[in-house]
Order: sequence, then C-alpha cells, then structure tokens
Amino acid sequence: MRPARVRHVVRAFVAAVGCAGIAVFTAGQAHATEGSEDSGHYVALGDSYTAGPLIPMQTGQPAGCLRSDHNYPSLVSAALHSSSFKDVSCSGSTTKDMFSPQSVTGGTNPPELDALTGHTDLVTLGIGGNDIGFTSIITTCAVQSPTKPLGAGCRDYFHRSGRDEIADRIDATGPKVAAVLEAIGKRAPDAKVLVVGYPTILPDSGPGCFPVVPFSPGDVAYLRQTLKRLNSMLAEQADEAGAEYVDTYRSSIGHDVCQLPGTKWVEGLVPTSPAAPVHPNALGERNSANNVLDTLHVRQPAGA
Repeated sequence: MRPARVRHVVRAFVAAVGCAGIAVFTAGQAHATEGSEDSGHYVALGDSYTAGPLIPMQTGQPAGCLRSDHNYPSLVSAALHSSSFKDVSCSGSTTKDMFSPQSVTGGTNPPELDALTGHTDLVTLGIGGNDIGFTSIITTCAVQSPTKPLGAGCRDYFHRSGRDEIADRIDATGPKVAAVLEAIGKRAPDAKVLVVGYPTILPDSGPGCFPVVPFSPGDVAYLRQTLKRLNSMLAEQADEAGAEYVDTYRSSIGHDVCQLPGTKWVEGLVPTSPAAPVHPNALGERNSANNVLDTLHVRQPAGA
C-alpha cells in the first residue's frame, strides 16, 4: 500500500472513533460468582482503552467519550455487584484530563478525578497512552514503516534527533501518572487503587504481518519494546504509590492485531469487529476485566 493511501486509511479510521452510529451485537457480560460480595463504591478512570470506543452498546454522557457498556469497568462492576458505579473514562483523555475538563463531541467530560469521594472503595485507572501520543505514533508508523520494509522507518523517524523520542515521552509521563495517583489517594484515601496496563497490540515475537498491518519486522520489534516500556513505567508508578498494577499484556499474547477475527483481542487499522482501530474489541475488554478480577481475587465462573 502506498504511503499516501496508508495515511488516508489510518486517518479515516481514526476519525471513525468520533462516529456515534453503530450496529448492535451481543457480547458476553461478566457474572458474579456465588458468594461474591458487594464491592461498594467503584469509580473507573481512564482513556479509550478503558472506555471501549465503538463497542456496542455505547452509553453515557457526553457521547463523545465513546464509553461502552461492555468495557472492562462495566464487566468488573457487574461481577462485583457494586452498589455504586461511576465510569468517567473518556476516549482521548490524558493525565491532564484527570484534573481538567475534556471537550469532546457532544459536550464536556468533567475532570475525571471529580468522580472520587471519601466513600470510594475501588478505583481503576488506565492512562498514559495519549500522553505519549498514541494516535500520532500509529499514524506516523503506518506511513513511515512501508518506506523501509526491510528496515525500520518508524524507529528511524523517532530517533531522528539521536534519541528515542517515544522513550523520552514515556519517561516524561511517569511523574504525571504519579501526580494522578497522589490525587486519587487524597480524594479517596480508603480506596483500593488498580493501575491497568495496556494489552498486547503487535505479536510478542516474530516479524508481524506486513503488509496487512503495515509495520516492517524492524518496527514491530521497536513498537513491541515501546509498549513494554510504557507498561513498565505504569507498574513502577503503581508500586511507588502503593497501588496495584494489573498486567493485561501477558494474558493477551497470541491475541494481537495479526490474528484472525475471534482470536484477536485488539483490532487492526481496519477493524473486523465493532471497535475503534488499534483498540481492544469486546473480547479484549473481557480479558482486561478478567485480569482486574483476578487481581481482586474474585473467583470467576468457567469460560468467563
């Protein structure tokens, strides 16, 4: 695929995140096991990997946050029988939007931290990808990588200054995540806090699936390590803040964008299931929910 065509496709499908119309489909929902207890007041904070853009059914206000009623917070809340559940996650959010209003299509999402109170018992936080420029990285790599199919055009682009620009962005995001966790601790001092990491996007080994996903083997390796670096930073910040890190990467190995529909948990540049490009589908959100519940030591029924 020519670079200009790749750029057009990527931008078109990234723009699709702003679409409100969507088809209805049936997806499995988490169930509480016998003897599971009410989790009390649960608040979910985060970006699009938390919100579940374009996964039916889209719910909540403002509509531009693109929250799904089958995103992992909704599945976790159902499994825990939460007496109070607030999902204020919003597509496109950064650490700044935890503290400040976020303008989206159809309105403004209040500062996400405003959902917390002294009565909050459980908080999940999924953030950091947009702080490092997730969408622009994907778009840039989809254009640059095909120009060097035997090299690593994307890696070279982000090393053009002699440093790894994305690695520097990840390092700079660490203190921002720390500030969010500190604020959560002050606003919800008795809450259990879980920092939810990002799942496998590209294959954990091997060259990838060029040209279906237009990243050269060299860039697949670069982006793989970049995601692991991001997750490592999140785990470190969680540990330093006394929170728990939820690893969604290991359990999603083998369910990357190169897999067939029904096996993949993250969609590619051209989704084959209802979900935003390069975002978890309903199966991916289910996996994240399962990892959160495992971290909470909540037993789940077989097949959940």
